[in-house]
Amino acid sequence: MRLQSFGAACTVTGSMHLLTLDGGRRILIDCGLFQGSGALEARNHEPYPFDPADLDAVILTHAHLDHVGRLPLLVNRGYRGPVYCTPPTAALAETVLLDSARLQLEGYRQHLRHARRQAREDEVLPPLYDEEDVHRALDLLRPVLEFGQAATVAGLRVTPYRAGHILGSAYLLLEDAGGRLIMSGDLGHRAGGLQLDFTPPPQADAVVLETTYANQRHRAWPETLAEFRDVLCGAVRAGGKILVPSFAIERSQTLLHTLKALMDSSEVPRIPVFLDSPMAARATRAYFQFGDELVPEVRDALRSGEDPFAPSTLHEVLTGDESQRLNRYDGPAIILAGNGMMTGGRIQHHLRHHLWKPGTRVVIVSYQSPLSLGGQLVAGAQTVEVMGEEVAVRAQIQTIGGFSAHADHDDLLAFLETAGCPHVWLVHGEVPVMQAFLPELAARGLKGDIVPDRQDVDLLGSGFSGGRPPGLGLEPGPEGLKVAADE
Repeated sequence: MRLQSFGAACTVTGSMHLLTLDGGRRILIDCGLFQGSGALEARNHEPYPFDPADLDAVILTHAHLDHVGRLPLLVNRGYRGPVYCTPPTAALAETVLLDSARLQLEGYRQHLRHARRQAREDEVLPPLYDEEDVHRALDLLRPVLEFGQAATVAGLRVTPYRAGHILGSAYLLLEDAGGRLIMSGDLGHRAGGLQLDFTPPPQADAVVLETTYANQRHRAWPETLAEFRDVLCGAVRAGGKILVPSFAIERSQTLLHTLKALMDSSEVPRIPVFLDSPMAARATRAYFQFGDELVPEVRDALRSGEDPFAPSTLHEVLTGDESQRLNRYDGPAIILAGNGMMTGGRIQHHLRHHLWKPGTRVVIVSYQSPLSLGGQLVAGAQTVEVMGEEVAVRAQIQTIGGFSAHADHDDLLAFLETAGCPHVWLVHGEVPVMQAFLPELAARGLKGDIVPDRQDVDLLGSGFSGGRPPGLGLEPGPEGLKVAADE
């Protein structure tokens, strides 16, 4: 099996991995959107280095935008084959992709208005796709993948297993005459949250492993809850707004469930909670539809007719006008709004109105790309640009890492424990993070390499075409760690 990665190689976004099998069969694993800095997002507009019409199949590991967001573009450029996924992923993908098309059109119109004032409209990139492209992509979905059950995709034996990241997320065991490969997709953290833990993997010859938090250990769930409670109570005493940038899928539902529990137990005052994310509201329906996939506490609540995602003070904000009116709301309130990295969405106008106020708290519970608006706030920026306006940062910025839906350092090593002694190929991580993780693999007798961007790699055989790029691998040896000879 040969791999070329056209996203999530040496970065954490834009997952798109092209597998080429014996006989020239080609399967695309994920088709995600680049998110974060302008330079990253510009890659979404690049032509594909392959012909989409030549693909035999697409498999989606889960429905986050950075894993499915370029699927309509793939269809627009000629793909007509099947797109395999789990049933929950299909349900969530519809919400995610339709929202993406809408936001792209809104952003295009806004940028075009500004550019026309400077006679620079030719510089504005059009939307990647429209709703018609989305519906054509949705028509190709084949939600037939079930955890633990093998299926045949373009002659390849594919078995999905529970990844524990978000609803419906899977990692894949891929088997043919050449060997056994695991594609991890995104793996979940094993403590707290709504998802059941990932299934320990079977043995494999190679593992393509995500490494988003390979250099970190998440805070324990009880400590995370205590920190979140203390932050909320302190913010209520300050009398300001509590802004929680949140991704619409999984993070919003986890936060709503947590807020309900804290308020029901009187650990947090019952102040208004505004869910300013129509997409999150729509996505929550899938959690009702597939409630048996969730942890017992939530599953049992759903079976009894309770809404585990609805604090008693919850208000869903559906229209743009309602969202704007929130800025005139007097008194403390919790506002959950997208997007999670603050690069767009309704959270931006809340930041513009409240970031300069000392009483405001911005509670960051998601990964922040270093160059994103959220990344700038985490880094301690004194001023930031929001919606074209320079805004002073007088709000308190507080980061709570334990809400992460991504596996941490210990989770990743635990995942590899049952996989035998595979060659581990690292993706979906920043290069310094992956480089720091390589010695951990070598110390456990595992050969590790970082998958380079766009380069052809023989996953089960000779490895790199033309030799390993400098700095992308370490091997175990009888005298301990050694840099691979071709470096």
